[in-house]
Amino acid sequence: MTMLSNKLGQKRTKFGYWIDSQSDINQSKLINASGMSKGTIYRLCHDSKFKPKHSTVICINKGLKKLKKYVKVEDFI
Repeated sequence: MTMLSNKLGQKRTKFGYWIDSQSDINQSKLINASGMSKGTIYRLCHDSKFKPKHSTVICINKGLKKLKKYVKVEDFI
């Protein structure tokens, strides 16, 4: 993952930057929809070296689908 910065100057991955660009979802909504921990979603949005397990990717994709976002996290990793 490459690192980008958001409006606050925080380092973000492509996935984190994509979440920031969405007006109807944020990290906390994704945490609730996917059932993943806050730390996992945080690392996915901030740490370019983080490589989630396949089972984690499946849960996040299901959460994105629940939020009516038809993208796959694999597109950002």
